[in-house]
Amino acid sequence: MGILARLREDIATARSNDPAARGSLEIFLTYPGLHAVWSHRLAHALWQCRGFKLPARLLAQFSRFFTGVEIHPGAQIGRRFFIDHGMGVVIGETAEVGDDVMIYHGVTLGGRSLAKIKRHPTIEDGVIIGAGARVLGPVRIGARSAIGANAVVVKDAPADSVVVGVPAVARPRAAREQLGTLDSDRWVDPAMYI
Repeated sequence: MGILARLREDIATARSNDPAARGSLEIFLTYPGLHAVWSHRLAHALWQCRGFKLPARLLAQFSRFFTGVEIHPGAQIGRRFFIDHGMGVVIGETAEVGDDVMIYHGVTLGGRSLAKIKRHPTIEDGVIIGAGARVLGPVRIGARSAIGANAVVVKDAPADSVVVGVPAVARPRAAREQLGTLDSDRWVDPAMYI
């Protein structure tokens, strides 16, 4: 996929996930979550593909300064990833984020170990992570799951689950929590049912 096609896809993702979005130009110019993701793609290419680790870290820090979002250049981020509001988001070096994932402000995908191992979460496709949630350690969050605001997740969660609490507990989604409105294929906010 070319650069322009990827930018269009990102803008379309923002429009579909943010009811406050008013137009493509506004999204392109004013969405720090998108700017952080775009910067991360370049930093990740430097980090992984070309071995320029210092320039990759410098770019990541520059992006953090301007967007309030810190994504380590080593993190693997999928397509159509959307960070709503963005401020305070931290994504660690060994984190893996699938396609169609949406996270809100204040989310941490962090580690619990200082060892040089896989120490950050794996977030599968279609997951929504609520504001202020902490997902810590090499846990796996199953596809299409939803993590509630301010949850502290330290254990794996199966696909199609709702994860809430401190420490967080996973439960299966209820049937009414599966789909959004008729004109949307996005998952509804599970907090409205809790």
